[in-house]
Amino acid sequence: MTTSHEELLPGTRRALSHRVAVAQAEGRAPSLVAAVVRGGRVVWQGARSSVEGHEPDGDVQYRIGSLTKTFTAVLVLRLRDEGVLDLGDPLEKHLPGTGAGEATVAELLAHTAGLAAESPAPWWERTPGSLRPELSDVLGEHPLPHPVGRRFHYSNPGYTLLGALVEELRGAPWEQVLREEILEPLGLHRTSTRPRAPHAGGWAVHPWADALLPEPVEDLGRMAPAGQLWSTTGDLARFAVFLAEGDDRVLSAESVREMRTPAAPAEATDVADGVAYGLGMQIQHRGGRLLVGHSGSLPGFLANLTISVADDVAAVVLANCTSGPLLGAVGADLVRIVAEAEPRIPEPWRPMPEVDSEVLELAGQWYWGTHAFGLRVSADGLALGPLSGTGRRARFRPNGDGTWSGLEGYYAGELLRPVRREDGTLSHLDLGSFVFTRQPYDPEASVPGGVDAEGWRGSERA
Repeated sequence: MTTSHEELLPGTRRALSHRVAVAQAEGRAPSLVAAVVRGGRVVWQGARSSVEGHEPDGDVQYRIGSLTKTFTAVLVLRLRDEGVLDLGDPLEKHLPGTGAGEATVAELLAHTAGLAAESPAPWWERTPGSLRPELSDVLGEHPLPHPVGRRFHYSNPGYTLLGALVEELRGAPWEQVLREEILEPLGLHRTSTRPRAPHAGGWAVHPWADALLPEPVEDLGRMAPAGQLWSTTGDLARFAVFLAEGDDRVLSAESVREMRTPAAPAEATDVADGVAYGLGMQIQHRGGRLLVGHSGSLPGFLANLTISVADDVAAVVLANCTSGPLLGAVGADLVRIVAEAEPRIPEPWRPMPEVDSEVLELAGQWYWGTHAFGLRVSADGLALGPLSGTGRRARFRPNGDGTWSGLEGYYAGELLRPVRREDGTLSHLDLGSFVFTRQPYDPEASVPGGVDAEGWRGSERA
């Protein structure tokens, strides 16, 4: 995100306030609090309450439910970045004897491990965690109702296993590791595993009457890494900045980008809705905008964190009711309101600080067979794309040895290698075995299958 400190315009602020007011009123939430982040800081806060004069602020804690999973995922990615584990490792390698050990760490993060959605009865969200003291109590006798790695199936027990993995490899409780490795470095002092005043009380709202029922607050025990945390809009705003930019004290920008990248095959209904899942983060396309983050719910509470990295806007929305306002839609609307009313102003164009003549030689028009492409050189690397219509696009970063690695799309991870003739002049580009030449089927280049010696011809010679 940028470092702009411009305030939002009055019309934008009113539109945000209106959206929150409608959500609280129509969703019949006892209270609802929201914040918008831009330029690395909170630029707007709003709240509505059923009790006049008691609107919550950015320091009031709400339970955030499954948003906890994103924190747990960060802890696992830290272990990967330190070389303690590989995302392709089977769980059995590090945490033996669970009965779900053939699933990999990545599959657990992406909810493709084949595990059940919930732990065996009684319903874990409304009962003490002491009822499930061991992992076997969380997983049950048949932990894998689906084939491992074959489908996305959201699983709370899967994140219990990831929390246990963190404890095993760190030699400390999940709560302690979380505090030392994420909360303290990022300054999330109002995020905790148990409520700290001031905090909201959790309520159920009768579906057919304007009446309330208090919800129990349970310590989730083993299930804590899947949904235990309490937090505030202020803390989650800081967490949103981290998930967009990274922070080398916790996790690099490259690793948080990996978390935001789809890692699970979507269900048919999700494909229709433009929804996917990364490594501990939900991903969706909404109104032409790519949004990432996570939702959360526990009896008495709803939570949502929505980020548009491209627009440099994030929204946090918290409510203290079991059901009611659709916070995912509210968060997406708050992002949209700001992004459309006050679009991000791009950084000014600047020339590269230095120009490498061999890299500059790669710029310009290239042909893969008869398909025309353009290759642009910038300080960020190379960008390849078709000159007309749709086609394969990708950015490339240098490897330091004259080759380049693809960063996205069809060419993600593929090697781009400039091929030179004996005299040092540039002949063609080899991109994952595809030959790109300066002319269509250039006879002077090593085109696979060769080029007909008679060259191009008209209809009379065809």
